[in-house]
Amino acid sequence: MAVIMPFISLYEERTMQPEIKIEELIEGNGKTAERGALITAHYRGWLEDGTEFDSSYKRGEPFQVVLSNKRVIQGWILGLKDMKVGGKRKLWVPAALAYGERQIGTMIPANSNLIFEIELLDVLTRDD
Repeated sequence: MAVIMPFISLYEERTMQPEIKIEELIEGNGKTAERGALITAHYRGWLEDGTEFDSSYKRGEPFQVVLSNKRVIQGWILGLKDMKVGGKRKLWVPAALAYGERQIGTMIPANSNLIFEIELLDVLTRDD
């Protein structure tokens, strides 16, 4: 049995997928966010120890970005899916769905799990 256990735990470790945790703070009632849409949002981002590394509120203007792999972390694409304008969510994003092994500037160390609070202000799609 001792020989099989390491194999099982190694197999489980390889197949486990990192998961994002989503808390719906305010449910919106406007247009729904989707991959490829141009979104406008206010947000704050923290490390797990509570250190704030970014805030559109502090910059005084909302953040606009296309929800695509080339523009935002995977955690945002997954965490904002089906969110409606007017809504507010809190996301707990594991490092694998954020920046992984890369350090970002001086504020985000490598392998950091991140927390975001995002308020969705607008969504524009190709249909608009």
